[in-house]
Amino acid sequence: MDIRRRPTTAPSQAEPSLPMDVRLMRSIASAIFVLAALLIAAAALAWLARQPYFVIRSIRVEGDVQRNNVATLRANVAPRLAGNFFSLDLRGARTAFEAVPWVRRAVVRRLWPNRLVVHLEEQRPVALWDGDEPTDRMVNQQGEVFEANLGDVEDESLPTLGGPTGSSAHVLAMHRRLLPLFERMQAVPEVLKLSTRGSWRAELDTGAVLELGRGSDDEVLARTERFVRTVAQVTGKYERPIQYADLRHADGYAVRLKGVTTLLAASAPAAAVAHAAH
Repeated sequence: MDIRRRPTTAPSQAEPSLPMDVRLMRSIASAIFVLAALLIAAAALAWLARQPYFVIRSIRVEGDVQRNNVATLRANVAPRLAGNFFSLDLRGARTAFEAVPWVRRAVVRRLWPNRLVVHLEEQRPVALWDGDEPTDRMVNQQGEVFEANLGDVEDESLPTLGGPTGSSAHVLAMHRRLLPLFERMQAVPEVLKLSTRGSWRAELDTGAVLELGRGSDDEVLARTERFVRTVAQVTGKYERPIQYADLRHADGYAVRLKGVTTLLAASAPAAAVAHAAH
């Protein structure tokens, strides 16, 4: 039998460990190489960012542009934009666009390589605001007060709201809740104001002035609903339009008609006591 011997290999010997100073030098050299590569890349990017090719050359405006055309926006905002595609401060750009009249909100984003895209949301006025400062101010759909030229408003039927600073959303919400109540007497509250002491006052398009009084919103609405439900008994009896009504009484309300003053209890019939107005 032919027996062939397999070649045997000697066990490999472990590479002798490098001295500590050699390993340290290799680590330092690798770190220097990585740092140099990063510095070169940063310098290249900085050089690239300064090239004229990346200067903002166009601004595309999307969204609501009914009151501000593109030319007006560019004229007002472009001088306030500093930097190129890479260095432009998007937050500062958004602030610049939102400082333009009638702009409520702006979203600004970059579009490679040298353009900006701006999406605008314009203010939508639902009321005029009569506050502490004598400026042209309005209330938008969100109950926020903003400044704009009243001459730009086409809707002449906007109501006038008023109240302490920071109360615009509350006053607008109350106006919206009062609207369906006064519609039952074929009237619209043209003016609604909240005093600093928390008392409500309304002026209707019929010329009537109503003191709605203080209390929670539900309490004021309950008194108003009682008034709307029963006042027809008074106007029907005397056949005079309402000039003034005071709803601040606990169990009733006082009504002044043109030429007649009455005091009607909440549970009393329409035959209330009438006094000639002086």
